[in-house]
Amino acid sequence: MKMRLLVLALLLASMAQAQSSYKTLFLGNSYTYVFDLPSILQSLTLAGGDTLFKDSYTPGGYTLQGHSGDVNAQSKIRSQQWDFVVLQEQSQRPSFPQNQVQTQVYPYAAQLDDSIKANDSCTVTVFYMTWGRKNGDASNCASWPPVCTYAGMQYELRRSYLNMANQNSALVAPCGSAWWEAIKRNSLLELYDVDQSHPNYAGSYLNGCVFYATMYRESPVGLNFYGLLDTATAQFLQHVAHDVVFDSLTLWRVGLDDVTANWTWVSDFQGNTNFANSSTNATSYHWDFGDGSVDSVAQPLHQYNAAGLYPVTLIATDGCMTDTLTDTIEIILVGSPEPLASSFCIAPNPSAGLFTASGTGIANATLQVWDLQGRLLHQVLAQDGDARMQLDLRHLPKGVYLLRMLGGPAIRVLLQ
Repeated sequence: MKMRLLVLALLLASMAQAQSSYKTLFLGNSYTYVFDLPSILQSLTLAGGDTLFKDSYTPGGYTLQGHSGDVNAQSKIRSQQWDFVVLQEQSQRPSFPQNQVQTQVYPYAAQLDDSIKANDSCTVTVFYMTWGRKNGDASNCASWPPVCTYAGMQYELRRSYLNMANQNSALVAPCGSAWWEAIKRNSLLELYDVDQSHPNYAGSYLNGCVFYATMYRESPVGLNFYGLLDTATAQFLQHVAHDVVFDSLTLWRVGLDDVTANWTWVSDFQGNTNFANSSTNATSYHWDFGDGSVDSVAQPLHQYNAAGLYPVTLIATDGCMTDTLTDTIEIILVGSPEPLASSFCIAPNPSAGLFTASGTGIANATLQVWDLQGRLLHQVLAQDGDARMQLDLRHLPKGVYLLRMLGGPAIRVLLQ
């Protein structure tokens, strides 16, 4: 049986109580400020039995370039050991031509991510993907036709936010993609404010659901916080957020950098056991071999001195996140002749296929051969008065088998 536990190291106490408690800073502009997106997210987390400590800095029209050089933004970053810091660019810049985005956006996304990691290397940066304006960007349409429509502007925004996340090994909160999906499913539902750019309450609520799914990795479907919305509208937006986030977790980089413990093993039937560590994203390891021995190397070789079942545990960590995998292995020791019962033995063991059972009471006994999955493969009845019985297993694949006298105990033999 395997047991897996994935936790953030800084939140072990909270996870032990089946809750997630995160500290999150939002750095953005009015797209975050309008209808107080952080508070909507906080209410959703409370409805889900989780908690959120939040702070924000959202001057109107602010860019990532502005935040990167703003002493207030830098002070906010340094004020806590944050679990998440959310970065939101000005609504138009990421939709500009890529050569322009490469000079006006990407360098400042990287600078902010560097500041975040310098404050706490375990903090996760989240890029807040915004949405295209309802009728496109009229002010830039003439010089850059792709943004003349909502669809074209949304495509460019999506591309740039995904690039920022990939370049900085960060997450994406795909709010813009959720808007696209909501509009596709119900074109009559209004997500825009009167300026056809900022979100109305429904748009901000949808954004909150996306952040909940992205950061907490839990579905917003069924949360009983609806805010200013009627039940049907809120539940519709919850389903949209769930579908967009959970259908493309890898695209949004959710879980992509998680530590995952994984291992396999092989033994030579003399107790020499190789453990093959195939964990991902870990930098250090702790092994417990189940016999009182431990080790910290990545690929250990361990000697077991007795046959039996051993619960082996690997704890893998990167210093921020820890993953634990426990599995029970069976060690089989084969070599010298072993008693089948008090007056029987099997030899040679191991063998190329010919085994001899001997003993004073073997006459008229039935000897059975089983595989380790409990299937009866072969059986032989000894002749009257025989004290020895030859068993030919050369027709079977190499491996370990169980030999037992009908009604008696079994021993393991190695066919090699």
